[in-house]
Amino acid sequence: MIIALLTDFGLDDGFIGAVKGVIKTVNPDVDIIDISHGVAPFDILEGSIILKAVYSYFPEGTIFMCVIDPGVGTERKPIIVKTEKYIFVAPDNGLLTLALKNQKIKRIIHITNQKYMLKRETETFHGRDIFAPVSAYLSKGEALENFGVEIESYKKIDFPEVYVENGYMVGQIIKFDRFGNGITNLEVIPDFEEIVIRDFSIKKICRTFLEGDRDKPNVIKGSFGFYEVFLPEGSAKDVFRLKIGEKVKIKLKR
Repeated sequence: MIIALLTDFGLDDGFIGAVKGVIKTVNPDVDIIDISHGVAPFDILEGSIILKAVYSYFPEGTIFMCVIDPGVGTERKPIIVKTEKYIFVAPDNGLLTLALKNQKIKRIIHITNQKYMLKRETETFHGRDIFAPVSAYLSKGEALENFGVEIESYKKIDFPEVYVENGYMVGQIIKFDRFGNGITNLEVIPDFEEIVIRDFSIKKICRTFLEGDRDKPNVIKGSFGFYEVFLPEGSAKDVFRLKIGEKVKIKLKR
C-alpha cells in the first residue's frame, strides 16, 4: 500500500518528519512517496494543479494525503474522497478540484471520529494530528464509514476558464515551475494562425524545449497536461517578466 504526500510544509522545519512518524507508527509496513512539499504556502490552486498532473501515474489503491490548508482549525471539513481507483484525504477547501474532475466519485466522508485522530492541545497541525493517522488507518484497510459521516459534495475552487473573444481563444498563465516556464490553463489548442503573448507572435508549437526561439516566448505541451510558455535553457518568467494571469491568445483559423 502507498501513501503519497502533497503539502506546502517545506523541508526545513520538521513538519514532514512528524507526519511520516505518525503514519509509520500506525502502519509500519506502508510505503510513503513524496509528491512535493514545495507548494507555495497557502496556494490551493498550485497544489490542485500538481495533484492533477501526477495522481494518475500512481498504482490503483494509492492513498493521497494532500494538505495545503490555510483554514486549518476552522470550520472547513477534513474529508476522505474515494474514487474508482484512488483515495484522497484532504481539507475540503478546493484542493481536490482538478484531480477529481474526471474521476467517478464513489463516496465522500466528513472525518469526525476522534478515534482515528491524535489527542491534541492545538488545532494548528491537522496534517500531523488528523490527516496522517487517518491516511495510515485507511492503508490498513479500515472501513470508510468508521471515520465519520457520508456527505454529498466537496468544495471546488474557481479555476480560470478559457474563453473565445473576437476570433481568439484566450487562456492565461496560472503557475510557474522551477525552470521559469509559465503553465497555462490551456489543455487543448486547435488549428491556429498565431499565438500572441503581449507583442510576440508565435507561429508553431514546439515538441522539445531546445526547439524554440531564444529571443521570444515559445509554447509547448508540458508534463502538467497544459500548454506552457518557455524559453530554451532560460526562464521565460524572468527574461520576459511574465506574471500570473498573463494572457495567451490563440488566433483561430477561420
